[in-house]
Amino acid sequence: MSDAQHHSPLDDAQGIAFGVTMAAFGMHVLTHMGFVTGQTTGIAVLLAHVTGLPFPAVYFTITLPFLALAWRRVGARFALKTLVTTAALSLLVALLPAWVDLGRIEPAFAAILFGLMFGIAALAAIRHGGSFGGLSILWIELQDRTGFRAGTAQLLSDAVIFGLAAFIVPFETLAYSFLGAAVFSLFLAINHRRDRYVAV
Repeated sequence: MSDAQHHSPLDDAQGIAFGVTMAAFGMHVLTHMGFVTGQTTGIAVLLAHVTGLPFPAVYFTITLPFLALAWRRVGARFALKTLVTTAALSLLVALLPAWVDLGRIEPAFAAILFGLMFGIAALAAIRHGGSFGGLSILWIELQDRTGFRAGTAQLLSDAVIFGLAAFIVPFETLAYSFLGAAVFSLFLAINHRRDRYVAV
């Protein structure tokens, strides 16, 4: 069993770089297909769609308020890694359309692909002491203050995001989006276990 405390700075750098690359490509597929998803990425997709602003800029901006909360809850090292990770991800997402020109992708396969990429990206970031920022820190804070379960809050917030998306995207696109989100959640549920890997 690997221990995250034994990770060298180089280990962390390559792990987070891998996670950023996988997440960026997953987001490239997501936006190319017009899909939506839950959590912070889903909010960014909806806001970018409504405002017409670039998705990478919207994503980075809405992750910023969570950094102070992450700093207080988990520590400066985690918050700083998250800042670097989200900044690198936003930059790479902005660059990818010029580097990778996607054509037609079967929607069901695209949904599974972005779900797997999001899952492996999140796992890589978590195992190396970082994250892509997001609502989960807020829901953990809510759980500590009120006793309301963080998992339930996360499910409810995702339901709201998909509910709002129903007014914007076609039903078929929404269904494929849900498939991708389900693949992502299932991937993390199976692989993010402390009896298999000790994370920070």
